[in-house]
Amino acid sequence: MPQRLRYPEIAPEGYEKLVGFSHYINTGTSLDPVLKALVDLRASQINGCGFCIAMHSAELRKHHEPQTRIDALAQWQSSDAFTPRERAALAWTETLTNLPAGSHASDSDFSAVSEFFHGKDLVDLTYAIANINAWNRLGVAFRPIFHAEHA
Repeated sequence: MPQRLRYPEIAPEGYEKLVGFSHYINTGTSLDPVLKALVDLRASQINGCGFCIAMHSAELRKHHEPQTRIDALAQWQSSDAFTPRERAALAWTETLTNLPAGSHASDSDFSAVSEFFHGKDLVDLTYAIANINAWNRLGVAFRPIFHAEHA
């Protein structure tokens, strides 16, 4: 599909703010880079953002994640490839990413993720989910072109 708009050039101030938010998530949190990439890829799969799917799959390969684990992510609930902590993060990702479909973050959803993430870590995980959803929406709207050599 052809690129629609070069949104970073059209609205550079907004783009830079989102890049800054991403920088905080990547450098100002204690989130494990592999966990964050799994969250990013899972949200991107749900949202159908081809650019982000390609980018975060490449990112996981750079972290030496087995392709079998990357491939299993779309069906993580039925896979034993993920730790309990990763499963909690992925469930929270799905809960928050699927909000437009009418779901909500129930007390039981919050309780489940709170078993593994507390305080700042839970806020940072939620920030990471909000961040990838913002990038996904830009990717779906404007169809940027992914270049694997820049991943």
